[in-house]
Amino acid sequence: MVRTSVAMSTLTGKEVHLTRIRENRPTNGLSRQHCTAINAVAEMTGSVAIGNTPGSRELIFKPGNEMRYSLDTDVGSAGSVSLVLQAMLLAGSRTDRPLRIDITGGTNVMWAPPIDTYNQVLFPLMERMGIKVKAEILERGFFPEGGGRVSALLDPVEKISPLKLPDLGKLKRVRGICFTQNLPDWITKQLISGCKKPLEPFGGAEIETERTTGISKGAGLCLVAEYKKGFLGSNVITARGRSPKDAGTDAANDLIKEMESGATLDVNTADQLLPYMAMADGDSVFSVSRISRHLLSQMDTLEDFLDVGFGVERRESVYNFTVSPGRGT
Repeated sequence: MVRTSVAMSTLTGKEVHLTRIRENRPTNGLSRQHCTAINAVAEMTGSVAIGNTPGSRELIFKPGNEMRYSLDTDVGSAGSVSLVLQAMLLAGSRTDRPLRIDITGGTNVMWAPPIDTYNQVLFPLMERMGIKVKAEILERGFFPEGGGRVSALLDPVEKISPLKLPDLGKLKRVRGICFTQNLPDWITKQLISGCKKPLEPFGGAEIETERTTGISKGAGLCLVAEYKKGFLGSNVITARGRSPKDAGTDAANDLIKEMESGATLDVNTADQLLPYMAMADGDSVFSVSRISRHLLSQMDTLEDFLDVGFGVERRESVYNFTVSPGRGT
């Protein structure tokens, strides 16, 4: 809600006043990652943010109208690069010039989408909507040290086209990337071993491996099921107390659940694409296996800024969505 509200404020010119931020979370108020995203969007658009400090439970955001087209920002430690980039790309989605964003922080951390999944799933779908983004992972950053760095380039956006995904069509292949940094090779082998067996009924999986060095250490796996008409993704980060092989199996099983559900978007990608659908030049359609709290929050937030209608219908094992710009209730 915080990231989307700030970005939509800059796009609509509506001032935002948020209170009781993250009231029911273990740590109340704005996190460092939120503060970085808010500050970056404000700097990029000439906006003013009042109350933008870690732990703050209240924020006033006054949108500006002076666009900057090249920005460097540092989340600090292992704060999520992906979530900061999410807010900045949305705020820049009407750019008439190339927008370059360079972010330092955590590229692969818990409770946040890995930057790899953006490249595998989110950005290809955004490109179909007329929003072309390229993101290069210059360095990887894991918890707690961070130190990752991503350079992203958003091309000028002429218009946002609707995304129509009533079905995915035929499965083409399952592929993925297994990455390790400052860790032994056996972890890579176990991650891949754990994910491959469950995926054998689907034709197996083509897994690319990447071994890097940096100031932090960690490992993970990002999978994507590539269909004729779309993509479904899953991911996992290794953690103490759980074997890499089990982690790989978890990633495979999560992907299989999405594939067998009949959904056309995985749950995490759906809430990230929803704001663009709400601004599109026409109705978008998609389905998800479940409705997450993030997706509900996105719907509520977008209705505060835009004239948009959301239609939801439960059918068999999926929820079918229709997003209708200009037809709010």
